[in-house]
Amino acid sequence: MSLADRTPPTAEEYASYRERFSNWGRWGADDRLGTLNHITPEVRTRAAGLVRDGRTVSLALNLNGPTRAALPSGFRQTMRVGEASSGDQLDINFHGWSITHLDALCHIFTGPGGALYNGRPASDVTEGGAKSSDVSAYAGGLVTRGVLYDVPRFRGTPHVTLDTPVHGWELVDVAASQGVRPASGDAVVIRSGANAFYAATPDFGMGDIERMPGGHASVLEFLHATDASVLVWDLLDHGGQPYPGGLPMGGRNVAIPIHEIAIPYMGMPLLDNADLDALAATCEELGRWEFMLVVAPLAVVGGTGSPVNPIAIF
Repeated sequence: MSLADRTPPTAEEYASYRERFSNWGRWGADDRLGTLNHITPEVRTRAAGLVRDGRTVSLALNLNGPTRAALPSGFRQTMRVGEASSGDQLDINFHGWSITHLDALCHIFTGPGGALYNGRPASDVTEGGAKSSDVSAYAGGLVTRGVLYDVPRFRGTPHVTLDTPVHGWELVDVAASQGVRPASGDAVVIRSGANAFYAATPDFGMGDIERMPGGHASVLEFLHATDASVLVWDLLDHGGQPYPGGLPMGGRNVAIPIHEIAIPYMGMPLLDNADLDALAATCEELGRWEFMLVVAPLAVVGGTGSPVNPIAIF
């Protein structure tokens, strides 16, 4: 399989991604940034040059907004209201499909023998926090060029479906249609129409991974070939078609094929559950699909990720 022949990977080809797309050792044995190394000072400077209108757009879902379909919110807010002041305590379980968050490289350990990115042992992840590959490595923030790949707009449909997932070669076509050339360090922002999908599928729940439309495993080749820094998406890993139950690999089925290669092998953080409708409307209005993207995760030492409020600046 390749982007050129527009064919989804076989199970064997997917298994080969562990070596083909591995960045272990690429930036040194002690590297903690992975593909964020593609965001050089020059990349940040070019991204800043995209700011011409001074407009900002949030890519985050409201933490305490309506839950999506039958999905739990993962959020609780406890208020303290005094005579002259107030405060609140936030309890956030952000991994899942309801909260906009950034996955750190300690979130998935499906490398050889259960390793983390760059060969760190899974034993580094403890109930007291991760000893390596944690989200505090990103305390300086992610500032780069974001490119919106608006797949529903390209197709003329409300959202992608389980039998029509987003493939890597389609992203090539979307970029060409929008007049954008992929570049090293890009945040690849894939809109699949999550809000429309969840509205049309009100019974979708946490156990329905096989029903999730979104990005096919073939997207991994596009990310690798273009030296992308981070994947931002509203719908996540495609739910297994044409491999019901997931891609078979190593005696088990891989239900989240992009997560299981991007994070532990490529060293690519994933920004899950973005709300991209307002961004899509702004890009359509301005006639441009590139912008400066700023993501500032919480500096949680040992954390597996962080809820985030990504900001696109035009």
